[in-house]
Formats: sequence, structure tokens, C-alpha cells
Amino acid sequence: MSYNVDVPMAINNLRYFAGWADKNHGMVVPTDGDFFAYTRHEPVGVCAQIIPWNFPILMVAWKFGPALATGNTIVLKPAEQTSLTALYIAQLTKEAGFPAGVVNVVPGFGDAGEALVQHHDVDKVAFTGSTVVGKNIQQGSGLSNLKRTTLELGGKSPNIILSDADVKHAVETSHFGLFFNMGQCCCAGSRTFIEDKLYDEFVERSVERANKRVVGDPFDVMTEHGPQVDAVQFDKILRMIESGEKQGAKIVAGGDRYEGLPGYFIQPTVFANVTDDMKIAREEIFGPVQQLLRFKSLDEVIERANNTEYGLAAAVFSKDIDKINYVVQGLRAGTVWVNSYNVLSAQAPFGGYKFMIVHREKCCTIRSCGIWNLFRFIAIKLVRLRTK
Repeated sequence: MSYNVDVPMAINNLRYFAGWADKNHGMVVPTDGDFFAYTRHEPVGVCAQIIPWNFPILMVAWKFGPALATGNTIVLKPAEQTSLTALYIAQLTKEAGFPAGVVNVVPGFGDAGEALVQHHDVDKVAFTGSTVVGKNIQQGSGLSNLKRTTLELGGKSPNIILSDADVKHAVETSHFGLFFNMGQCCCAGSRTFIEDKLYDEFVERSVERANKRVVGDPFDVMTEHGPQVDAVQFDKILRMIESGEKQGAKIVAGGDRYEGLPGYFIQPTVFANVTDDMKIAREEIFGPVQQLLRFKSLDEVIERANNTEYGLAAAVFSKDIDKINYVVQGLRAGTVWVNSYNVLSAQAPFGGYKFMIVHREKCCTIRSCGIWNLFRFIAIKLVRLRTK
């Protein structure tokens, strides 16, 4: 995962945001009379950045790139599980020649993040993580100095499969959309809605694919499925699986820890006969647990897909462009993929509805024209690290 996704996507993002250093500017505004008016974009100031552990390199790049390219300074608090990654990249910024005090990495637990949120000299907080913590950050930012906040929180994204879809492609892509990074992905397609007439075939094919998923050593490039991040996450996922079974969902693949390997390995798990009221269909699991739900009509599935506190992403699979457009326009999700999943680009926005993005601010112009070369240095270092 680190070799094929985290490092190359971080490189692409740093290269992309480096290009914004001399392109984010104000505008001249026509006014009445003999007056000249123009707007300016100025740096927000000190940006506190709090990131999770699931993509430790990419999360740093997503936070560093836009803030530094637009002239801000950073205090980043990495997840306690993956602090060494952020510290290594901080060392690269020093080697690249960033001035002292521009990039700061402060490892720690929740109290470190709380201190940043409450500090009056911090002008903005950018957070990626759970909805519960995100709400606390929003409230704390308002109580301190009305900080600007950007919150990218959890997800329970609907993945809608219409009966005319390419079944083989839809099954494989839905499998990837859920089990990518062992399910530890905020935009995972964790509620897969299948049209009634296709449901049984889709379940059968999904089970077959899950049972073929290669589980093993995460340092082996042929491995598809490694361990969960830690014991806390491991236990939480197993409790959620137990909950689904107790509430009447049917385990058709996996359902337990993966034996034979040391570590926090969980079998790729598929649930059938899932209903909207079940805990596994409402709460974010953040693990390798696919839920398959049945639907009959487009209006029904749109209503059910939107019946969630989340709204980060969604997907629809079909060969009928009219049906696709109807569903896409009805979904309340920030990113909607069509006949695909987890296709991410540095050029495209990534945000959501409801609790996902609380406030977005325009960033501002860079103070130093050397940002492109500094980012290029870090990107080259990461390329070399990947090719070792």
C-alpha cells in the first residue's frame, strides 16, 4: 500500500500544489466612477494540521501542499500510530531549505491536538479523522479565536449497482472500493446497494472474490490484504462483525480473525441480507467488512443512500446514462464515481456534504517564489525512497 499508493500519490500531490505557488492571485474589479479596485489573497497565517494514520505520507502531502504553496506556516500533529513518517518528511523539508519555523511537526496524543485547537496564535485548523473529534474541534475553534476550520470526517458511502451494470467489473471495483487499505479508508464504499434482480448473482460473485483475496505479509508486493493498524481497531472491527450477525445479517465470507499470521489480521468479510437499521449499515467500521443491501427502484435507493449522517462519497454502476445522471443528481455526496471507485486526482476537489466539510477558505499568495524547488526536492527524495 505504501509503495503503490501512499508514496506515488504524495509525490503527485506535491508536484501539483507546487504549481499553485505563482497562480493564486486576486482580481481587478470594475467599479463606478474614477476608482480602481482590486482584491488580494493573503495567507491565513499559522495552520494547525491534525492527520490520521491510514495514509500517513499522503495525508502529510495533502495538508502541506496547499498551505505552503499559498504562503502559510504549519504546525502538524500526526497520528500517534504513524508519527515517524511525518517526522521523516519534516526532515526532508529542512534538507530542501524551508526556513526555520515554516514547517513544524509536533507528535503527541489528543491533548497535543487540543492545545493547537485552543491556541490563540493558530489561525486555522485542518483536520482529517472521526466525526466525534471533528465536532469537538469545530466547537473548540469557535471558543478560542473563531478559527477557520476545514474538517474531512468519516464516511458510510453508498455504492449503487444497477441491474444493467457490467457485473464482473462492478463486483471487482466494489471489492476494491471496500477492501482497499484493509477497509481503512474514509470514502470506502461500505454500503453496497444492488438492484433486486441482480442481487443473488452479485452476492455469489462477491463471496468468490473475497475468498480469493491474497492475505499476507504487507512487505510482499503480491499481498492484497495486510493487518489492521493496531489492537484497538482490530477489536472494534470484530465487535462490529459480531453485531451484524446478532442483528440478522448473514456472513457469507470471512467473519473472524485470519489465523496463521502474527498480527491483527482479519478475514475479508462479506455480509448479505443487510438492512438499513443495522449497526453495520449505519456506523463506520473502518475495516474489511462489505455490506450488501437490496433495492428495487431508483427513487428508493437514492432516499436510502442519503439516509445517513455522512456524505463524503458515493458511486453508481450502470450502462444507462440517463439512469446514471438521475442517480448522481439525487445523491448528497461530495465525490460521486461512475463505473469506478477510489479514483483520486490532485486536480479534483475531495470533499462532502453534511458533517464532512464545515468551512472552506480560499488560500492565498506565496511569499517566496522558491516553493516549487522545495517541493521538487521532497518529491525526488520520496521517489528515490520508493525505488530503493
